[in-house]
Amino acid sequence: FIVRLSVIAAVSFALFIFVEFRTPEPVLELRLLARRNFGFATLTNGLLGAALYGSTYILPLYLAQIQGYNAEQIGEVVAWVGLPQLVLIPFVPLLVRWFDSRILVAVGLALFAASNFMDIHLSLDAAGPQLFWPNIVRALGQAVILAPLAGIATAGIERRFAASASALFNMTRNLGGAIGIAALETLLTKREQFHSNILSAAVSELDQATRLRIAQMTQYFASRGGDTALARHEAIVAIGNGIRQQSFVMAYSDMFALMGLAVIGALIALLFVKRIAAGSKTVSGSH
Repeated sequence: FIVRLSVIAAVSFALFIFVEFRTPEPVLELRLLARRNFGFATLTNGLLGAALYGSTYILPLYLAQIQGYNAEQIGEVVAWVGLPQLVLIPFVPLLVRWFDSRILVAVGLALFAASNFMDIHLSLDAAGPQLFWPNIVRALGQAVILAPLAGIATAGIERRFAASASALFNMTRNLGGAIGIAALETLLTKREQFHSNILSAAVSELDQATRLRIAQMTQYFASRGGDTALARHEAIVAIGNGIRQQSFVMAYSDMFALMGLAVIGALIALLFVKRIAAGSKTVSGSH
């Protein structure tokens, strides 16, 4: 069913592009993507969306699955990504007047990438307090990205193309987010399996340390009631669960590294953007 829907979507998308380029007055003016600033700014926006929405998805999932946080506790941790932005965003228009928008976006992307790389060494001890500073850095970066990037993309766009430019720019970020979340969810499972296979290969009953650990845990479960055979089974299951948990922690670290690389890709795309000429207007008509 998914394959069939994918084929329908691919064919329909190809037909949509064909029709839009052949129509004198298209619903979306796709030719705008050929403009240097709009095209590369939109590409930057798409990669940013993958990391932006991806981090919003991965962080709460990690806290719930690995640390056992409830919704309120997750909210308290994630709030530190949003609260600093409420303070900083009102000052962004002033920063745009004082600094080149490309520099602001580059600094924001660098901070956002750094915040992801700060989370690539997760462990079972990495919970809310350990995630505080990465969240603060992420908040600082996100606050100075979106508005200046939109200004770069839409500067010089004619008013008659305003709807198309706005739709393409915002759609690309949302599409990047959807693709990013889907990719992260799939890769999280794959990487957990990868790390689990490697860790499991190092845990063998032929190994003295493994046998000793099984014996200790068997004794522990037996002391809580039950026969030795059942206690040994519970010990092996507990060790297996421990391996799986450690594998997931390592997989989550991989996902933060992947999001950091996506932001680095966005930063590279930004390098191809030209400086906005003085007096250029956005599609909204404001400087």
